[in-house]
Amino acid sequence: MTGKCGFCSIPLDFDFTFAYQPIVDTRNKSIFAYEALVRGINGESAYSVLSQVTEELKYSFDQKCRYKAIELASKLDCDSYLSINFMPRAVYKPEICISSTLESAQKFDFPLNNIIFEVSEQEKTDEFEHIAEIFKSYKGMGFKTAIDDFGAGNSGLLLLAKFVPDIIKLDRELVKDIHMDAVKYKIVANIVKMCRDLGVLIIAEGIEQAAEVEVLTSMGIDLIQGYYFSKPMVETLPKVMF
Repeated sequence: MTGKCGFCSIPLDFDFTFAYQPIVDTRNKSIFAYEALVRGINGESAYSVLSQVTEELKYSFDQKCRYKAIELASKLDCDSYLSINFMPRAVYKPEICISSTLESAQKFDFPLNNIIFEVSEQEKTDEFEHIAEIFKSYKGMGFKTAIDDFGAGNSGLLLLAKFVPDIIKLDRELVKDIHMDAVKYKIVANIVKMCRDLGVLIIAEGIEQAAEVEVLTSMGIDLIQGYYFSKPMVETLPKVMF
């Protein structure tokens, strides 16, 4: 049963919108998903928006993000997966705090099983039990789950041990210039093997060079996100030329 989150009724004194960046499936040259990235209403950076989110406003902001990301994606006729970042500290009880997601999906006729919820590896380790609880709840509701920035910190494997998500997203620094770095290549190759054994999809993010794409796809990583294909575009679903 869902209900309204009392914390989410605190009004925000600022507005924001979203930019969307495609995640490309190189196997069949199609769009696998679009990631919703928060921006100011005039295209200002994510930081300019997030810096206004106080602890008191996290609940309201997180709920409004979910609603607006789905609303705008629906209006833009998104028919792929939609990836939405969420704040674990803004979710005190998953089945209650999911209300705005369900409301938006129903209102704008957006399939629940096309929504991916992703959380950064760089969340504090004392949040892992809470994140795992949220992920298990969301997976049970039919959503996809993803660990973002995998490899950026020292806690990715610990989080993975708590909960096996549908997807991990390799951090840019782990794959940058991988075609010229034997150590990175070996690390990523072993991550690919581990994820294959666990049944986890891999997305390589922050890709900017054709050589990076070539190496990653040769390793079996077919889902690619980055400037090589498209920059995020405000209130637009970018088209990709293959």
